[in-house]
Formats: sequence, structure tokens, C-alpha cells
Amino acid sequence: MAREVLKSRTKEYAHRCVKAALAVEQKGKLGKLISYQLMRSSTSVAANYRAVCLAHSTDAFAAKLSIVIEELDESAFWITFALDENLFEKNRVIELLSEAKEMLAMFIASRKTIQLKKKAKKE
Repeated sequence: MAREVLKSRTKEYAHRCVKAALAVEQKGKLGKLISYQLMRSSTSVAANYRAVCLAHSTDAFAAKLSIVIEELDESAFWITFALDENLFEKNRVIELLSEAKEMLAMFIASRKTIQLKKKAKKE
């Protein structure tokens, strides 16, 4: 998938997560905590993917991509945690979780490919 498409997709994911986070912010202390964590992790996905695109080496690319993967997984965690606490209605965030899982699979596959290519060069 083209970098510009993924830049747009990660940014849109962040926007959707921010909207979801703002919806739970009013639901007490736990809502505020989840809101903050979800906004932080999801916007980090988009920002760090932009850094992936500017990486100056294969190692830097893989390292930045690892950050994207970690933040994407964390944002999915906060969505599911909020669901567990009944702060979201499942039908309101199911597509968001699906998007997170799909992007996670793509980014993990990309990182594995990079690692395999790096290993092949050493041998």
C-alpha cells in the first residue's frame, strides 16, 4: 500500500479515535483516563507513521515501525478496555477496532519482511 494512503489512513484513524475518546471523557475519572490514553496513543500512530516515511535507514524504518505497532496495539487496548467497562457501545467502535487490527496486521507483516531481508543480507 502506498505511503500516502497509509499516512491518510493512520491520520483518519487518529481523528476517529479522538472523537471516540471525547465521547467517554465525560464519564468520570476512568473516562478521563481512557480518553487521554486513547488520544495519546492513536495520535502517536499517525505521527510516528509519518516518521517511518522519513526514516534514513532500514534500521530506523524498522524501529519507527515498531513504535507505530506498539501505539496501535495500545489504542486498540484502550478501546476494548472502555468496552469492557461499558463506556462505549460496541456498535459505535467495532469498525474502529477492525481498522486497528487490519493496520496492525499490515505493519507487523511489513516489519517481518524488513527483518527477513536484513537477515538475508547478513547471510
